Amino acid sequence: MEGDAVAKNERKVGGGGVSNGGGGGMNGGRRWKGGGGGGGRQHPIIQAYPALLPLPIHAAHGRRNGAVTLPLPPPLLVYLHQPPPPSLLFPKAAACYGYGKPNSAPPQRGPAWRSRKPPPPPHAVTAALLPLPHDTQLLQHKKFLVRDNETSDMKANHMSTHQNSPITLPAVTVAPRPDGGGVEGTVIPLYANHFLVRFDPSKKIFHYDVHIFPHPSKETARMIKNKLVEENSSVLSGSLPAFDGRKNLFSPIEFQKDKLEFFVCLPAATSARFTAAKENGHMLDKKKHKVFRVNLRLVSKLSGEDLNKYLNEEKDGIPLPQDYLHALDVILREGAMENSIPIGRSLYSQSMGEAKEIGGGAVVLRGFFQSLRPTKQGLALNVDLSLTAFHENIGIIAYLQKRCDFMKDISKMKTRALAEDERREVENALKNIRVFVCHRETDQRYHVHGLTEETTENLKFQDRSGKDYTVVDYFKEHYNHDIKFRKLPCLQIGKSKPCYVPMELCMVCEGQKFLGKLSDEQTSKMLKMGCQRPSERKGIIKSVVEGAFAARSKSYADQFSLQVSKDMTQLSGRVLLPPKLKLGNGGRIKDITPDRFDRQWNLMDSHVAEGSKVKSWALISFGGSPEHQSLVPKFIKQLSSRCEQLGILLNKKTVVSPLFERIQLLNNVGILESKLKKIQEAASGNLQLLICVMERKHRGYADLKRIAETSIGVVTQCCLYSNLSKLSFQFLANLALKINAKLGGCNVALYNSLSCQIPRIFSDKEPVMFMGADVTHPHPLDDSSPSVVAVVASMNWPSANRYISRMRSQTHRKEIIEHLDAMAGELLEEFVKEVGKLPSRIIFFRDGVSETQFYKVLAEELQAVRLTCSRYPGYKPSVTFVVVQKRHHTRLFHREKNGGSTHYSDQNVPPGTVIDTVITHPREFDFYLCSHWGTKGTSRPTHYRVLWDENNFKSDEMQQLIHNLCYTFARCTKPVSLVPPAYYAHLAAYRGRLYLERSDSSATSRTTLYRSAPLQTAPLPKLRESVKGLMFYC
Repeated sequence: MEGDAVAKNERKVGGGGVSNGGGGGMNGGRRWKGGGGGGGRQHPIIQAYPALLPLPIHAAHGRRNGAVTLPLPPPLLVYLHQPPPPSLLFPKAAACYGYGKPNSAPPQRGPAWRSRKPPPPPHAVTAALLPLPHDTQLLQHKKFLVRDNETSDMKANHMSTHQNSPITLPAVTVAPRPDGGGVEGTVIPLYANHFLVRFDPSKKIFHYDVHIFPHPSKETARMIKNKLVEENSSVLSGSLPAFDGRKNLFSPIEFQKDKLEFFVCLPAATSARFTAAKENGHMLDKKKHKVFRVNLRLVSKLSGEDLNKYLNEEKDGIPLPQDYLHALDVILREGAMENSIPIGRSLYSQSMGEAKEIGGGAVVLRGFFQSLRPTKQGLALNVDLSLTAFHENIGIIAYLQKRCDFMKDISKMKTRALAEDERREVENALKNIRVFVCHRETDQRYHVHGLTEETTENLKFQDRSGKDYTVVDYFKEHYNHDIKFRKLPCLQIGKSKPCYVPMELCMVCEGQKFLGKLSDEQTSKMLKMGCQRPSERKGIIKSVVEGAFAARSKSYADQFSLQVSKDMTQLSGRVLLPPKLKLGNGGRIKDITPDRFDRQWNLMDSHVAEGSKVKSWALISFGGSPEHQSLVPKFIKQLSSRCEQLGILLNKKTVVSPLFERIQLLNNVGILESKLKKIQEAASGNLQLLICVMERKHRGYADLKRIAETSIGVVTQCCLYSNLSKLSFQFLANLALKINAKLGGCNVALYNSLSCQIPRIFSDKEPVMFMGADVTHPHPLDDSSPSVVAVVASMNWPSANRYISRMRSQTHRKEIIEHLDAMAGELLEEFVKEVGKLPSRIIFFRDGVSETQFYKVLAEELQAVRLTCSRYPGYKPSVTFVVVQKRHHTRLFHREKNGGSTHYSDQNVPPGTVIDTVITHPREFDFYLCSHWGTKGTSRPTHYRVLWDENNFKSDEMQQLIHNLCYTFARCTKPVSLVPPAYYAHLAAYRGRLYLERSDSSATSRTTLYRSAPLQTAPLPKLRESVKGLMFYC
């Protein structure tokens, strides 16, 4: 998680738990690996005191009076290889490019030596892991030396941004904009939440590498930087440098020397033990101070000339100067970092509103997002409102009461132990959360690594003097605290050795992003908090840019000659006309043009374009009261009638009488599968549709879908009893549309085919295949489940509105699609069966790709599509590759032509609004399209990036194509926000993810600290042939 407040090394001193460590000597000097004698000891090792053994209060007072009642702990023996490169000793900080996307593997969660298994070489060296004495010679003797003559390999591992450049493949370049932008549509004046940034291209920015030892957290690193600047102004030439909290520091003035070394003292945590050490004749108080060594080294002098050329020259091939852009991003964030919690590219602060509870131990905090973007108008700062969920800052017991249903009656937890499934749920809820102890004063923070196997009352350990204790007795004797919840396990807050703290003595640290999966209720509450109407959201953004955050950042910006406009960007958009839609021949209305303000249409007197015929179907009920179940006959009758009105044939009778089962059946996979097989057998193996009515949403939904589609071979449609009790006309119509789409029908089509609308590119005689692809990743706390990829393709031309899918599992969290050639090959074969020939053109829409992955996606996925096509002799279709981005922060607002407000200022921009000037890329082929009507909150336009275009689309043609396709989505009677191929790929990938879930397994996998073998990717179960060619995922 970003924004970790305390690094592992800092947590090594003092603590709040019980550590199961044996006795040992107090010698703080060098020892050798081996036994207590001298034989066989070869390797020098690091010595550090055990992390988390609480010092009794009376012992601490006794030391102050000269009497030591508890011996010092034995040294913790750790060794390091020599010479390990810095990247092995210290966690890597991801280098950020452009808009803050990491360009390398995520940072390690702690020093690499924690997981070292092999024995050290004879020349291993020591490194100090305790607060160091304020003595330069001792530090020089103990420090880990970073050699000036680094090898090229070491330099390659260096984490400064100037060392890591984006992937550049000379054979693949992003498609340039084909013209000056589109002209179709009605012009509309708008604001965008982009703020122009003016910079001096001749102004140098001096980039220094920062090395801090011991390695601190980002929060502590900022404190070190602030104190360093405060105490060494003259050495730093009076500059006020900006720091990214990791390894990069940027100054407007060159320091006096290229290499500088400082020693910064910070107050140590109040839990740090009072130890006196005599070094070079003076006494040191390690409780009062912790010393950090800070090394600064000049690595580059950045100039804005390259960025100026990139923004202003029309010539292609000029690379974006990521180093300089990253430096500006850090500078503009520096002032706002004060009193804020950084999460990704956003900053959260209580000054933007109090945290609001959403239940389940989570609270939501407001913040703002900001990022620099190169645009056609120049460099712009994108600022937007941001929301995220945090763990509530309360006691662990109270937190679990809110998080786990079985903990709500807390009195029972005093008399009974947790069942195994309950214990697993508690462990999943608490794992990786940072806590602090409240039985004594301390500033230290600890990570929860798990729970003890034993309950608190049965937990025993041996203290440093060799005395046996129970945890209950220990806390009574040393802290005069009676443990109340003795039947609960303790928290394990030591990673490499046992270290226990009773739950009731721990508090959840504030400022931690909530990593658990939010429930539907929590998500709903959070969405309501983020549903500001356009005028309100606009006001919040302006207050950020003009308010306290901007004022704090201005002092840094002025030093670097940066000027940020306080006015939103004014621009003109265009509103595209809606296409004419074709409906079925059986209805009174055969075609319709959605001319309402929200572009919706209804099927009141119409048929669907192509109605399916459902002769064999059944209904099964899960749960529900007798009153609910009595609604089923009426539901069957009215659904059949509504389908008939829409031109869909749904048999008025089910093949078997409706089955009524308890909802608990969904918990038993084996029985559920046998029930569904019996229904299939009753239909002689020809069951087309199974409607499942549920009492409530249930996790067994995943098993139901998997069994039906991969074992039985039947399409399912689920609904809730709460909807049956109303049986509204709209509900029945929506259900009918979904059933029709899933079983091979077609709800709507374009009246004028694409070949008529864009004749320069499309032809009825040359079929086109539209493809969509998406990858879905497991939950953030799941570190083992595979990612799931889905690829869909259209199977008809020129209608291009029926899509089939192929799904695969692939390497955990890998974004690039691994088996795209195989999936594309299967889809091409199906296309030939349906259409009769191979497509002449392929339009590929890829969802979920960030800017940093563009070149890699082109190099690998475009090549995979070409490889598939090359297997057909002489077959070379024209390919267009478009990336679809929804996770961005650009918002559009109405404005008057003279720059004032309008009576539409609280309304969203109309469907069909397109922007391809001012805020788009200086040269590349991209545009924003808001194809839908936003009923709640502020609409988010979709950003389309054309990376590769062998079909030579013009701006108007590509925008019209995507806009019109958004009217053909099967599930609703309005245009959608995402082009259908990408939307269907997203739905199919989600369905593949469901196949991996099991109702009888833990909700999230356990986090593995170390792995001896690579993760094995579990394959997805294969679809049955009867559903493989249908839009079952819709």
